[in-house]
Amino acid sequence: MQADIDFSHYLKRTGAGLLQLDLAVEGINCASCMSKIERNLSSIPDVTAARVNLTDHRLTLEWKAGALDPALFVKRLAELGYRAYPFQRNDAETLEAERARSLLRRLGVAAFAAMNVMMLSIPVWSGNVSDMLPEQRDFFHWLSALIVLPAAAYSAQPFFSSAFAALRARRANMDVPISIGILLALATSLIETIGHAEHTYFDAAIMLIAFLLAGRYLDQNMRRRTRAFANNLAALKAETAAKFISPTEIRTVPAAAIKPGDIVLLRPGECCTVDGNVIEGRSEVDQSLITGETLPATATPGSAVFAGTLVRSGTLRVRAAAASGDTLLAEISRLLDHALQARSRYLRLAERASRLYAPMVHATAFLTMLGWLASGATFHDSVVTAIAVLIITCPCALGLAIPAVQTVASGALFRSGVLLNAGDAIERIAEVDRVIFDKTGTLTLPELDVANLASIPDDVVKLAGRLALSSRHPVAAAVARAAGASEPLADIEEEPGRGIQGYYEGAPIRLGRPSFCGADILADEILCRDPEASVVAFSHGDAKHVFAVRQRMRPDAAEVVAGLARLGIMVEIVSGDREPAVRRAAETLGIHKWRANVSPVDKVTRVESLTSRSYKVLMVGDGLNDAPALAAAHASMSPVTATHMSQAVADAVFLGERLGPVMTAVRGSRRALLLMQQNLWLAVVYNVLAVPVAIAGLVTPLIAAAAMSASSVLVMLNSLRARRREAV
Repeated sequence: MQADIDFSHYLKRTGAGLLQLDLAVEGINCASCMSKIERNLSSIPDVTAARVNLTDHRLTLEWKAGALDPALFVKRLAELGYRAYPFQRNDAETLEAERARSLLRRLGVAAFAAMNVMMLSIPVWSGNVSDMLPEQRDFFHWLSALIVLPAAAYSAQPFFSSAFAALRARRANMDVPISIGILLALATSLIETIGHAEHTYFDAAIMLIAFLLAGRYLDQNMRRRTRAFANNLAALKAETAAKFISPTEIRTVPAAAIKPGDIVLLRPGECCTVDGNVIEGRSEVDQSLITGETLPATATPGSAVFAGTLVRSGTLRVRAAAASGDTLLAEISRLLDHALQARSRYLRLAERASRLYAPMVHATAFLTMLGWLASGATFHDSVVTAIAVLIITCPCALGLAIPAVQTVASGALFRSGVLLNAGDAIERIAEVDRVIFDKTGTLTLPELDVANLASIPDDVVKLAGRLALSSRHPVAAAVARAAGASEPLADIEEEPGRGIQGYYEGAPIRLGRPSFCGADILADEILCRDPEASVVAFSHGDAKHVFAVRQRMRPDAAEVVAGLARLGIMVEIVSGDREPAVRRAAETLGIHKWRANVSPVDKVTRVESLTSRSYKVLMVGDGLNDAPALAAAHASMSPVTATHMSQAVADAVFLGERLGPVMTAVRGSRRALLLMQQNLWLAVVYNVLAVPVAIAGLVTPLIAAAAMSASSVLVMLNSLRARRREAV
């Protein structure tokens, strides 16, 4: 990528006078590469953040607007030995696919060469203890060299090029000792062949390359599988949209050209490109990404639809409220990227350990060679032992231990309706032993329901619903939803603060306050029976009815509370709602500790009180008044319907009407934390056992390569266990 590229199309403003740029960086293979890039670029004045995502080789940079030319970053990366260019997900996937095909081709060449050389080696091995002539043995050795040397030059190119770029930038990565080991094995074998020796290691060298390529190919494919959820999310973004340029004419335009207020046409089989509201038409739509529900929903005039919604049947006209990078789908993508790029405590630990790798392994291999020479071993045997040490101590497993689990766990939680908004959210959620729920909009659904619908005649409900369509009041909206109304009445007027009125079939019709409709007595009777309810009256002529409206509990709230208790987590409600409503919710859910009429300051005080007693508090809330408590808690979650402030400070956001994602987040995070610890121990135990064995000369370079590849694959396979989903 040329440094003079116009970066203006790729820059994003993140607020507070900061610019952000995503770069795709070639040649990142391990945690030490990540650390090297991040430390170097973070040292540039005015750079506020530099984060590398090992999963998709993406570097995210933030810096003060106007302070730096983005070309500086590309130049600095080139000096470090890395090629960089603006990150575009589709281009990155194409490059990843080509890289995988290249690895597979090189693996095929190495494996084919290895099979042929092994066939040549068998008679040499048997001949060395029987009657093979030296000339015959030399012939087989030279034939092996003719096969292995060109095959190795081609197949080992990924390791050689990476090591050369690192050394040119005066640094070391894990490919440096690997390349040294391969070159030493080949050089030693060639020297032995020239000297008519009995033993050469061409077979071991090419098998070493084959094992290394197999491990790297499996590693890359597992990485691609673990980030498939993010790619599936990107695939939901339609690239074009049918926009109305006049009341009767449409034109296909890029999705980025849609602005709020534009009207787009959605046809069966198409994905919505915008967040907006249906203004005409009726269709069954799949909104499982947003709602978490797999059953199709019905979209009618007034229904909200989101980017990523799949239209199953009829045609819809939708007025855009948000488009391009401002949609909920785009925000979900940003949350996922932020969670994957941020650094957790365990990841920082793994990175620090991997940074020590290069100097330690080179020193260990050199001292091993000197030790064997001092003990009387031949130079040949000493070098072969040092080669085995160089290979077997590769830190791939350590570098993969934490990012692999984070990526897999983030994908599993996303599929369960949980979007992580912090890099260490998994670790903190896993540690919680106390959960505080807000009530309104958290334990209950944000939309109101009519509680006494069964006691009101159907024809009255339908007529009241049609009248309610003319009001934006939430209580009127609840009546309209309950009635399934879609055809508003004509010539309706609104009296602010009182209600709406008009005429229907020659008789006056009203919906609003009980006093406005002359239904005070009926309203008082309902409030006596159900003091938590809100009431809205309806009158048509002399007929009067009162609708009792209340928030409905999330359908699985009781099940989730019971499940948290089984995990040893204490649950309480801290709400600003009225005492009768909070008491009823607590009794319904079996929660013994609750507080009502609580201010935002009181919520923070409660969180801090529990924290001072060493509790790890998970705060779950949705309102602006919950934001301070969400920020003060050890971990926090908000529903997707929460205010922007609450979502911004929460560690995770959950989708849909169910509360189950809270339980899923706790269980999934605990399992992921356990897998992180297991991976770190696997990497540590592997090196503790393998290095002394290699120093003792008990393994050949071939066995060392197999052991190193096996350790990386084992860590990746263990990480994939984080995909498992459990029922609440």
